[in-house]
Amino acid sequence: MTHNNPLISIGVAVYNGEKYLAQALESIAAQTFLDFEVIISDNASTDTTPQICKRFTDRDRRFKYFRNEKNLGVAPNYNRVFRLARGRFFKWADYDDVLHPEFLTRCLEIMHQHPDVVLCYPRVRIIDENGTVQGEHNPGPPTDFRESHRRFRSLILFPEYAIQSMGLLRSAAVRQTRLHESYPSSDEVFLAHLALLGRFYEIEERILDVRLHPQQSTRGEQSVQRSRVVFFDTALKGRIVLPKWLYLIGCLKTIWQAPVSRSGRLYCYGVMTRWTLKPPHLRALIKDGLLAVQELAIRSLDQLGIPYRRRADA
Repeated sequence: MTHNNPLISIGVAVYNGEKYLAQALESIAAQTFLDFEVIISDNASTDTTPQICKRFTDRDRRFKYFRNEKNLGVAPNYNRVFRLARGRFFKWADYDDVLHPEFLTRCLEIMHQHPDVVLCYPRVRIIDENGTVQGEHNPGPPTDFRESHRRFRSLILFPEYAIQSMGLLRSAAVRQTRLHESYPSSDEVFLAHLALLGRFYEIEERILDVRLHPQQSTRGEQSVQRSRVVFFDTALKGRIVLPKWLYLIGCLKTIWQAPVSRSGRLYCYGVMTRWTLKPPHLRALIKDGLLAVQELAIRSLDQLGIPYRRRADA
């Protein structure tokens, strides 16, 4: 092992994760591949998360703990752990998921065998809040196309849970992306950008347990995109934000920045045209615009001292 220059960096972004964090960190410590560092970024937790992290940093110098002075939101914290990383390969590890001991070994084998692969991920098992296996899942959509624009099309037009982003990545490729941006489903845009940079590889073994539990951001009220904006970035509180427009603009920037051929770029712009014209997306884009105009009008009335009663469902 080379602690000054680990081959793999693992980033754990966490906020109030006391219920599942210890098990997640134990699964990392138990990896059969040893040359890695673990970067934990605590988003100003108010529970026992710091004490749990200290137990691991005290016993294993590969674990490093950083604490933000305030809760930055999910996206900035995810990006922080990557920017602190030093490894040639990188993995985001959710505080509530569990890695099987051979996870790093198997993914690294694939990366060494296939230099054009930028992301290697396994099939997964789904566990509940108690760790009981509830079923199996094959991360989708298909991403094994040789043509980068077809991978982009698959990820944008047929998105799923973006579980692939929990695989092992080439750090050099990740640095070419804009990482996780501050709007809902930005992980889909991140994966689409990565897909334009190189191939994905799916391992058939189920060596990752993904936990579904009531506290997740994809459950309940926070699953509604508009209510998740501040969850993604606390700096957006009080600002007028158009989530669906940010998603569209993020995709267009990705196409423009990626090293693809002219024909491939035109193909991807065509994909975004098709995405925009899908009724749910078109309605969301229109609603974003109307709500932004309404909010601007309300703020103008406030400045003029004219009272306005907001609708409860606005």
